[in-house]
Amino acid sequence: MEKSMGQAQNTPTLKRSLKLWQVIVLGLGYLTPLTVFDTYGIVTQETGGHVPTAYILALTAMLFTASSYGKMVRVFPVAGSAYSYARQSLNPHIGFLVGWVSLLDYVFLPVINVLLGKIYLSAAFPMIPGWILGLLLAAVTTVVNFRGIQSTANFNTLLVVFQVIVVTIFIGLSISHISTGAGDAAFTVQPFYGEEISLPTLLTGAAILCFSFLGFDAVTTYTEEAVNPMKTIPRGIFLVALIGGVIFITTSYFTQLAFPLVEQFQNPESPSPEMSMILGQDLFYAIFVAGSITAALASGIASHTSASRLLYAMGRENVLPKRLFGHLHPTRGIPARNVFFVGVVSLAALFLDLETALAFINFGALTAFTAVNASVIAHYYIRGNRRSLTDTFHYLISPLLGTSFVVFLWYNLDAHALTLGLIWTFVGIGYLLFSTKFFTKKPPLIDFEEAI
Repeated sequence: MEKSMGQAQNTPTLKRSLKLWQVIVLGLGYLTPLTVFDTYGIVTQETGGHVPTAYILALTAMLFTASSYGKMVRVFPVAGSAYSYARQSLNPHIGFLVGWVSLLDYVFLPVINVLLGKIYLSAAFPMIPGWILGLLLAAVTTVVNFRGIQSTANFNTLLVVFQVIVVTIFIGLSISHISTGAGDAAFTVQPFYGEEISLPTLLTGAAILCFSFLGFDAVTTYTEEAVNPMKTIPRGIFLVALIGGVIFITTSYFTQLAFPLVEQFQNPESPSPEMSMILGQDLFYAIFVAGSITAALASGIASHTSASRLLYAMGRENVLPKRLFGHLHPTRGIPARNVFFVGVVSLAALFLDLETALAFINFGALTAFTAVNASVIAHYYIRGNRRSLTDTFHYLISPLLGTSFVVFLWYNLDAHALTLGLIWTFVGIGYLLFSTKFFTKKPPLIDFEEAI
């Protein structure tokens, strides 16, 4: 008994030290302000040059959903996010499937970062084959994770500040470019509205841009480290989504004015390196590419860490094969096999295009967003009987509006994403039926808290 008590007392715990501004910075660091350039070329082609409007649609959907996250974190201030909320408010089996589908986000995000890093490195070093650069990036993130990585609020602050500086310089140079009347550049409202604007194409673009907002829901993972989490985390969630949206809309507007078309570039899918060269010549081009590579690498290391820890948590609980995923390195104390596994999976960046890879991420994100909005209705409006006029707006109408926007995004989701996501979902359903003996037992518990 004394030994057990001593072990419990020596068990390290998370310290509540994060203030609101630190939570916001951490969220923006995960969200990555420079990601506005990662999807710019793709969405410009999809929307016919109306990227800012597509961002407004995506931001609107995200703010309603961010509000739902804030409501749920007040009653379930634990790690696990959408999985925990759905498990507690809807049904343990539904919660398991939400967590299962969320694996797409965790596992494919390292792939995205290797892919983006490869794109920018290829622009900087065109003489080196892309597959070598991708292999190098995957190797670096894997080696760093084998050695261990410690992320702090101060590091994220520096990362976000650097990215904001790069974005600010880009906007300033774009305004200068527009003022000179270079090419077809002119100050107009065309990026927001034009004769050829189309709602279906805007929604297709908005579905792709959901990827840009993935950082706001990651704020919930800081719940147990935040000062006064009942207030700090809900505010942080909303402000991260809002501030990120303002950055994306403003940047895409001036970029669209300066460069209405992307077909003129050698790489229309990712034209921002070429645009930076036009705007600021060699100096700004070097700064822009350095910022993009740094952001992709930093996000890649963090996502690699999260994915390997999540796989370990699921392996330890026998949700996944314990021998492979639940193993810890005997001396390093890290899930070394999972680190290597995620590194191998990230090599998928050598074979996927950016649009398809982004779509894979969005299936998991939209699943989580839908589940959180449904959880608000189930917990507050149905079970809690919160049905006054004000409560009806907060706990029924608001999450329904969030869900309606997400449904539009679902409808316009890429066919590859739907195919992959549905296959993965059916695998999860099959596993759930097997593990619960056709729902006669409780589903396996995914310990997201340990993963965080």
